[in-house]
Amino acid sequence: ELGITGLHTRVDTGAKTSSLHVDNLLCVKTDGENFVEFDLHPDIYHLEETVRCKAKLKTSKKIKSSNGEVEHRCVIETMLKMGGQEWPIDITLSNRQDMTYMMLLGRQGMSDKVIVDPAGEFLLTH
Repeated sequence: ELGITGLHTRVDTGAKTSSLHVDNLLCVKTDGENFVEFDLHPDIYHLEETVRCKAKLKTSKKIKSSNGEVEHRCVIETMLKMGGQEWPIDITLSNRQDMTYMMLLGRQGMSDKVIVDPAGEFLLTH
């Protein structure tokens, strides 16, 4: 739906929600419906490259970040494709510029679709 593939994602069983680093977040109304537009960096090694995305705003909610601060975030629903499977997940849009990964996949996004091996790294290539 967002048209992004191969995004390096941190799988984090300690995080409840999934989040995506975005820049230039803008709320817009089209035909009476709320949308968000934002810039996404699809390649962590080429941060100068951005893709402009638009998604329907599902809701907004307060999220407690890893540093303990509470922030208000927009939430979108999109399809996640991983390991030959595909399912809808909610993603909060946030500023993760100081983080190593542009996306964090939390427990709710994993649902019953993911088994985590804490000893492994980069086990899934597609």
